Amino acid sequence: MSIDIVVNGQPQAAPQGQTILGLLHQLQLDPARVAVELDRRIVKQPRWPETVLEPGAQIEIVQFVGGG
Repeated sequence: MSIDIVVNGQPQAAPQGQTILGLLHQLQLDPARVAVELDRRIVKQPRWPETVLEPGAQIEIVQFVGGG
């Protein structure tokens, strides 16, 4: 069963019980190189494995880009 969420303004389906960390893996994003906001609140990295996404969740993921 899946739920509807919004990731960076785009509707997306996620498995029920999906965590932030699981979503990052699903999107093939390196957790060490992103920051995550859930429903307009920044979620600190240690809480990602335990933070379950609810239907209608609004997630913003910002990727850090290195350069020089």
